[in-house]
Amino acid sequence: MESIKASVIISTYNQPLWLKKVLWGYEVQTNLDFEIVVADDGSTEETKAVIDEFKSNSNLKISHVWQEDDGFQKTKILNKAVLRTSSDYVIFTDGDCIPRKDFVDVHLNLRQPNHVLSGGYFKLPLFISNLIREGDIKKQKCFDLDWLLSNGLKKTFKTNKLTTRKTKSWFLNTFTTTKATFDGMNVSAWKKDILKVNGFDERMQYGGEDREIGERLKNKGCKFVQIRYSAICLHLYHDRPYKNSSDLEKNKEIRKETKRNKSKVTRFGIEKL
Repeated sequence: MESIKASVIISTYNQPLWLKKVLWGYEVQTNLDFEIVVADDGSTEETKAVIDEFKSNSNLKISHVWQEDDGFQKTKILNKAVLRTSSDYVIFTDGDCIPRKDFVDVHLNLRQPNHVLSGGYFKLPLFISNLIREGDIKKQKCFDLDWLLSNGLKKTFKTNKLTTRKTKSWFLNTFTTTKATFDGMNVSAWKKDILKVNGFDERMQYGGEDREIGERLKNKGCKFVQIRYSAICLHLYHDRPYKNSSDLEKNKEIRKETKRNKSKVTRFGIEKL
């Protein structure tokens, strides 16, 4: 494959309709110098059919990395996806997050050596998530606050994410009280840094599994930069049936261990140490 500037890893699990909307968003990016690696944690053939359709009918460069369904094993499929990437810069996101047309461009323009870019998302209710069609994404109507309000969205402070540009984005990114963290729906880093900390800790299931790798990256010396008002994506609504208290508690203990030991590398990552 020719040299590309970024690899976008999209994690997914049995949400083919949402994934289709997300891929439509990547078709209209202002910077198309990227590949997509779909990190599929055991979806059925329906998801494969969506990906195959885009591979056949779209200009997107797409790889599909799949593993058998064995419960929530996102960290394992993400590690496999990282190894499949072809570029030296990786953008992580989810298969329920529609990117604004400048999403990839923002990540690429703001990247710096030894830095991690921490974005956010704008969460949509179910009725608007269902309402969005291909044309709304291609014409970027779904990012238009007036369009969203006319379809029943309630205006809050968070809607600022959809209307910020340049100076306002800089101001809100700089003075937000939200810490810059490694949130898997919208974050980017250099591949070499991900490999140096040995990727994601595969012991972890749902709940902070992405934050933990970020904590190791910080221990390694990476600086985190807040871009939640610059790199914009719409989070389509979905339930979380895989959320449970025992996994959350186990993940908390692993994160405490990482913090206590100031760990930079996990023994349970890409390589089993």
